[in-house]
Formats: sequence, C-alpha cells, structure tokens
Amino acid sequence: MKVFLVGYPGEMGGANTEAWHTIKLWRRFGVDVHLIPTWGRDERWQTRLDALGCTTHLVTAGELESVPGLAGTPVVGMCNSEFMLQAPRLRALGCPIIWVNCMTFLFDHEKRFFAEHGPADAMVFQSQFQRSQLEPQLSPYNYAPATGHLIRGAFDLDEWEFRPRPHAKGEVFVVGRVARPDQDKWSSNTWPIYGRIQYAHKRALMLGMDERTHQKLGTPPVWADCLRPMAMPARDYFRQLHCMLPVNGGARENWPRAGLEAMAAGVPIVAQNEWGWREMIEHGVTGFLGDCDEELAHFTAMLAYDEDLRSEIAQRAHRRLVEEMAHPETIWAGWRRLFDSLGMVRSKAA
Repeated sequence: MKVFLVGYPGEMGGANTEAWHTIKLWRRFGVDVHLIPTWGRDERWQTRLDALGCTTHLVTAGELESVPGLAGTPVVGMCNSEFMLQAPRLRALGCPIIWVNCMTFLFDHEKRFFAEHGPADAMVFQSQFQRSQLEPQLSPYNYAPATGHLIRGAFDLDEWEFRPRPHAKGEVFVVGRVARPDQDKWSSNTWPIYGRIQYAHKRALMLGMDERTHQKLGTPPVWADCLRPMAMPARDYFRQLHCMLPVNGGARENWPRAGLEAMAAGVPIVAQNEWGWREMIEHGVTGFLGDCDEELAHFTAMLAYDEDLRSEIAQRAHRRLVEEMAHPETIWAGWRRLFDSLGMVRSKAA
C-alpha cells in the first residue's frame, strides 16, 4: 500500500505536527509513505523521515507530473492551501484526493476546488462536531456522506512522558495555554477569566503570543508570563503547568491537539463546554467543562485547592488517552477503512 502526503511535518501548527504522527502511524502498519514538500523542507525533518523509511521527493510546483509513482496513487493533504492549489493537477494524474480539513469551516481555496472539480474522493473528520459543521457546507458541491470518515488525529504517546507537576498547598499554581498567535485562538476575555481564579498564588504562563494577541488581550497582568511562539518545546512547556485553561476568541475547536498533549503530559484541562472539547473531555472525570467565565475560573480554583482531585483527573485523562483516543490500532482502523474504500490493497501488517 502506497500513499503520498503533499506537505511536510513541522514544529509549528497542529496540522504539521499531526502530519508527523500520522506518518509514524502509517509506517507502523506497513504503508509505503512518500512526501512532496510544498515547496521546501527542513533537513532535520527529512532525516527523521528517512529513518522511518519514508521517501521525500524534492520537486518544484511545476514538476509534479515527473514524480515517480505519483500517477494514480492516493494523495493526502492536511489543511494545506498549496495542496488544494495543485489538487486539479493531481486529479488529472488519476490520484484519488484525500483531504483532512483541520477547521470547522471551508477556506476559499477549498470552495474553489470543490466548485470547479467536485468534492474530494475522501474527507477526514477528526470529531463529530467538525463533521456536523462541515457536511452541510460541503453539500452544495455534491459531497456524498459515504466518502466522509471520522478518524481521530494520530498521536504517538512514545513522544511524551506522563509526568504531572505536583502542587502543594500554598505553592504557586501555574495555569496557561498554548496556541498559535491567530487572534481567533485567543479570547479578549482571557485576563478577566484568569483574574477570577480564586487562588492567591496563581501564575499564568502562555505560549504562542505576539503583538497581535497582545493587541487583542491588552496588557498582561503582573502575574502572567507571555512567551512567543516556539519559545520553548511544547514538552518543556507542559512540564511547568498545573492546569491548562484554553479560552478561544472565535475559533471553534475541532479536535484540539493541545488537549491531547496536556493529557499526555499529565496536565488537567478546564475548557469551554463547546465544540470538540465535549468529545475529548468527560466533565468531572477527565477534565472540566465550563458553561461560563465564572465556571471556568471556579473549576480551575478547585484544582488549585484539591491536589487529590487534580491527580485523579490527570490519571484518568491519561488512561482514556492511552486506551481510547490515541490507541494506534483504533486510529489505524479508520485509515484502513478509508484506504479500502478507495480500492487500495491492504498492507500485510494490517
């Protein structure tokens, strides 16, 4: 079984990170993975991909037709606008188009392709919420629900160490969030919500802020430290947190990767009772879901005062991640069904 991914893994952005974990999953189950970077690549990432047995094809946008073995082979794009720009040429080569939209809306480049060339041959949804939002938007383009597949984002737990940061009574309690600096990812109400957390020794540690987010959120309070994007590796960041409190400012989370990372690291989550968070978190069992600003602050303070509860939440969330949400055989079964629907031959490892 062979598949091409048009794009490349990277450190920044959920789709780039998910690409790496998905490639590792495919290789684990015997898929022959080829990549076409758009249109450049980090040598460090190519070294890692080479070690997995992947093949990278370094070509320009004008050289797609010359890539060996591409014609007729399924191609996957993950929230990559350049993929959509080249999708008509890929379809002309007889390549089935597999599209992974990481959002809950269609970008203009998606709409143009679907309007001019029809829907993707297979659509991947990472949450039921995302599916419920995108399928009505896809219906004007003759989308057939049978071509849609619910496949949770691949997540390799071997890359994460479950090491919850302990918190003793009276010690500083560190709460924060990580996101790219798009303004829709950050709520203008962030500092008021964090300020309502009724714990005297709280600290906020945010990763992924820049001038745009500061302009929207305003001057950070004295108890907040705001780090620029990629100021430190995500693993090091989560080791410093006692709780993650993400508050969005317009973006509706699909299947938030930062949530999986927090669970993997042992950081309990207090999130908005909306969107994909409802599928990721069982309220009061693997995290907390707040219906309003006051509840978000209240549940966070509960974790600050009750270390036994915080530890239990972290343990249960990690167990759910291992046994269900990041279980490789479960996620691979979704991809196998998708590949089978396109007439691809199953790998021997399947």
